[in-house]
Amino acid sequence: MKNCLLLIFVMTLLSCSSESKNNAVADQYKNYVTHVEIIRDDFGVPHIYGKTDADAVFGLLYAQCEDDFNRVEQNYIWATGRLAEVEGEDALYSDLRAKLFMTEDEAKANYENSPEWLKKLCDAFADGINYYLETHPEVKPKLLTHFEPWMPMYFSEGSIGGDIERISSSKIKAFYESGMEFPKLKQLELKKVEEMAEPQGSNGIAISGKLTQSGNPLLLINPHTSFFFRGEVHVVSEEGLNAYGAVTWGQFFVYQGFNEKTGWMHTSTYTDVMDEFKETILEVDDQLVYQYGEELRPVTVGEVILKYKVGDSIKEKNVPTYRTHHGPITHMVDGQWTASAMMWEPVKALEQSYIRTKQTGYKGFREMMDIRTNSSNNTVYADAEGNIAYFHGNFVPKRDTIYDYTQPVDGSNPKTDWQGLHTVDENILILNPENGWFQNCNSTPFTAALEFSPKKEEYPKYMSRDQENFRGVHAINLLTDRSGYTIDSLIQLAHDPYLPAFEKLIPGLVEAYDKADKTKELGAPIEVLRSWNLKTAKESVAMTLAHYYGTMYGKIAIAPKGFSDMERLNYFGTDTPFEERLRVFKAVLEKLEEDFGTWNTPWGEVNRYQRLNGDIRQAFNDSLPSIPIGFASGRWGALAAYGVSYTNDTKKIYGTRGNSFVAVVEFGAKVKAKSMLAGGQSGDPKSPHFDDQIARYAAMQFKDVAFYKDDVLKRAKETYKPGERK
Repeated sequence: MKNCLLLIFVMTLLSCSSESKNNAVADQYKNYVTHVEIIRDDFGVPHIYGKTDADAVFGLLYAQCEDDFNRVEQNYIWATGRLAEVEGEDALYSDLRAKLFMTEDEAKANYENSPEWLKKLCDAFADGINYYLETHPEVKPKLLTHFEPWMPMYFSEGSIGGDIERISSSKIKAFYESGMEFPKLKQLELKKVEEMAEPQGSNGIAISGKLTQSGNPLLLINPHTSFFFRGEVHVVSEEGLNAYGAVTWGQFFVYQGFNEKTGWMHTSTYTDVMDEFKETILEVDDQLVYQYGEELRPVTVGEVILKYKVGDSIKEKNVPTYRTHHGPITHMVDGQWTASAMMWEPVKALEQSYIRTKQTGYKGFREMMDIRTNSSNNTVYADAEGNIAYFHGNFVPKRDTIYDYTQPVDGSNPKTDWQGLHTVDENILILNPENGWFQNCNSTPFTAALEFSPKKEEYPKYMSRDQENFRGVHAINLLTDRSGYTIDSLIQLAHDPYLPAFEKLIPGLVEAYDKADKTKELGAPIEVLRSWNLKTAKESVAMTLAHYYGTMYGKIAIAPKGFSDMERLNYFGTDTPFEERLRVFKAVLEKLEEDFGTWNTPWGEVNRYQRLNGDIRQAFNDSLPSIPIGFASGRWGALAAYGVSYTNDTKKIYGTRGNSFVAVVEFGAKVKAKSMLAGGQSGDPKSPHFDDQIARYAAMQFKDVAFYKDDVLKRAKETYKPGERK
């Protein structure tokens, strides 16, 4: 009896303790929950309404976690430099790279020094995720069981990886493990891998109202990202926030999208925003110093502790770090320690990323751009006032043009230092060009609006590489001398199937066959290519032959040094030996016959979409269901880019990046838009929104965007507060 009473007493205490904890959790988040409403439409897109911006951010992060907590967590594991704790020792130097630019203590200091309004958003970011975890105990994080408000300081701009991923973790490893120069053979191998990687970037097109049927401007938002890297959201507050578009998982601002009055699209820039400084290091009285003009400055020496997973245990590695005023030491060049300089102002970058979403016209948007921390991107812009504008870059350091900053420069020479930033007015800018349109497809800005483009000679060379690509050429040809645009016709233009990369490559192969082939063994497939209209389609055998031919040629052949991807492909079609072209094509036919039993294989049987589960890296499998896709790689000039993976140990090729979130927006008295996601909104295979857009994606059938509350309510399938959804 005594034991029973004791047991009842203990259980009562535990019950009270649990209830007390739940009440404390409820009280902590009560203010947010009271003022937040989430409405899910018929495609699962969350429309988040909050009283304040912080309320809206809380709801936004909560909704993101509902859709794909896996990716939210993964982005912060990577960004905060803790990847090796999950993936093992191979990720150590990705983690070190993050910590070289900002330690956790520095991130906390940045948060504490942020303006109050930004701190509230960072608090709401952390609270939204933590409330999701508190109310979903069945979710088991890989590593991050509690999120902190300083974490966004590591992930402040929205690009995939941002500038920091352009710094080689392999070179960091070589320096910090041995201090030896990165092996030249490995550099050559990496160069080849880089040449053949699916082109990254995006398409942005703005059309003036004078060329549209409605008289309103149109904006194409067409990022080419890793599939499922961004979700589609609509976030609204009573403090002036009303933004719709793509959000990078775990961030609290719409990265590419629109509000009722303005729209913004980012394309990767060719502006030189990162430089390397070779430092002259000396040891004086047991202290490391570096030469700077006639003075010797102390090298800032620190230490970071890196944790990494080995089996079921976590080990630690202490790594010394070194820094000059140019930046952290990241690698060796010509036997010298080399510092990497890039934009690293996380507070200002977060401010700019968020403020951008609330602008209501060109004047405010232009003033926002003067924060100058949008370092890795160009911006394509349109608004309800009728303006269209293009900003090429944003963060552009001033430099002495007598030095070649495409190569590491002498850090001991003060004249090589950055001399402040160029103003927005000094940067490359297009505003309301007379032709009524411009495009940027990661190509040169000097052809963006044909004769109304900026003039190359008016800008320092480092502001842009004057380099065209096939997507840029394709877009210009489609846009020239055209009018009467609608949302639907711009969607059609953005999916035009023509592939200009094959204009010289394929005739060059046919010419080699006509003039040099003695056996005529290749007759049938050559005739398929001879009659091809250079358009991609699921039914096209020529597309299969051309894709494999261009891909294989790029892997095995070497073009003259300094050629762009576009110049390399044209070179392979015009200036290589006939025998080489035929040898490559024979190897293509052998590959297709080995993999598919015949070279006569339609593109849709080869080029597939498959999403099996919510994993970040899909384990593609030829024996499991997939669907045919008629799109093609951006390398060939496809505006609707569909980049595939070759590392799957499969015969078919499966899409991994390219068109992901796409939208076309019309600005007028009321904003109108259509959008599309690759797959669906949710990362959960059990959700109806895991793949409910893929058939539409393949067929280019965009969905109408519900922007205004009345339209949202008509399309509403679920309405709830955070914590209430079953």
